[in-house]
Amino acid sequence: MIQIIPSIVINGGKVIKLQQGDFSKEKVYDQSPVDLAKNFEDHGIEVVHLVDLDGARRGQPVNYHILEAIAGHTNLKVDFTGGIHTDGDISKAYEYGASYITAASIAVSRKELFSSWIISYGREKITLGADAINGKIAIRGWQKSTEIDIFEHIDYFYSRGLKYVKTTDVDKDGVMQGPAFDLYKSIQDKFPDICVLASGGVRNVDDIKRLNDMGVFAVIFGRAYYEGRIKLKELEEFLVKA
Repeated sequence: MIQIIPSIVINGGKVIKLQQGDFSKEKVYDQSPVDLAKNFEDHGIEVVHLVDLDGARRGQPVNYHILEAIAGHTNLKVDFTGGIHTDGDISKAYEYGASYITAASIAVSRKELFSSWIISYGREKITLGADAINGKIAIRGWQKSTEIDIFEHIDYFYSRGLKYVKTTDVDKDGVMQGPAFDLYKSIQDKFPDICVLASGGVRNVDDIKRLNDMGVFAVIFGRAYYEGRIKLKELEEFLVKA
């Protein structure tokens, strides 16, 4: 069964959502991160994806206090991402309550270091963020594009033990026109042992059902929930304990 992972994106201390990575199209949601997290937990959610967008833009995490608050007031497992570039950043994230971290920019700028994290922290604790615009990797909160092919990028770390990859087709993020089904299928076909966390474009529960039928490991969603297109009650079929 597909894992259901709501995202909480923090920018300037507020819960926000971008459209296609465009800060001029930022939408602020009037809910506290902790209250959101508690609501998710009350409905059977076990993992949240906490995005420190301030940290992603700055190049080092900023919102550890929000991570600490969510970890301290809930039993949720938190996948923390945004600006992680050093072993110290990871250690601090774990210290403040993260269960996992997702890193993207460092996997481009210092591939060997990111590879070493897979070994030193364990492949269950490290996720590669491989977000793409037109098939090319985008980093720094999607503000910087590269010429790196997404499949070549994943392959480099897959051959070094990578288990989890979180992928967003930036063109689909926040516009609710459907997930990048073809991209996820291609990743699964090329890397059959990898666990794909599909992110971006989710419109409704039917999209999640289709991703589940494809065998996708997890779905990360945000805007569809915040704007009422997905109700937590609708997700219960995916949250039933075995």
